[in-house]
Order: sequence, then C-alpha cells, then structure tokens
Amino acid sequence: MNRPIFLRCLLSVVCLLPLLALTACRSNHVQITIENRTGATVQLLEVDYPSASFGADQIAAGSDFHYRIQVQGSSPVKVSYTGPGAKQFQATGPELADHAQGSLTIVLLPGGKVEFHPNFSVKQ
Repeated sequence: MNRPIFLRCLLSVVCLLPLLALTACRSNHVQITIENRTGATVQLLEVDYPSASFGADQIAAGSDFHYRIQVQGSSPVKVSYTGPGAKQFQATGPELADHAQGSLTIVLLPGGKVEFHPNFSVKQ
C-alpha cells in the first residue's frame, strides 16, 4: 500500500466528518415566546399544542417566558391562564402541524385579550 495516498485519504475522511455532522438531519422546533403585557402577574399559565403542553406557575408583568417545542401531530395552540382578580382566560391560536419550524410569539394583553404572532413554516 502506498502510504502517502492512504494518509491523504484518511485525512480527507477525518476532515469531512465534522461537515457531515453539521449537515445531518435535525429535528424541527418551534420557539414559543409568551409576553406578559397585561400589567399584572399572570398565574397558572398553560399552553397546549399538538400532543403535549407546557406551562409556568407565574409570569411577572412585563416579563417574557421562552419555551422550545417539537410538534407531533396537528392542532391549534391553546392558551389558558389566571389573571388579575383570579379571572380565568383562554384563547385559541394558529394551527401547528408536524415538521413546523420557526417561532410563535403569544402576547397576553389586558382584559384577557391575546395576540398570536406566528413566524413558522411546515417543512416536508
């Protein structure tokens, strides 16, 4: 075996491995940000999305909460929380589906109003 050729081939393979790792398949995720713009602390926040949910005990007024999800299935996003005066609020947002990737901002506003700002796409 010709050693210089073998070493060059081995070096080429070793140099290409990190590139392959960087281009390998990655899971699709959606970064969800919840902005509390109600003017008061919200409690018992729950966000339901296809096949799962997440939440927070409380989010202070003016604070943001970040959570990253992987979508499996298809259904709309639902938000529920307890606001000032122990009032319960619920809202339904955009549909999430398998392979969704990007971000979704959920803005909690005074009076139980909720805005959804989707910035995601569904990759096949």
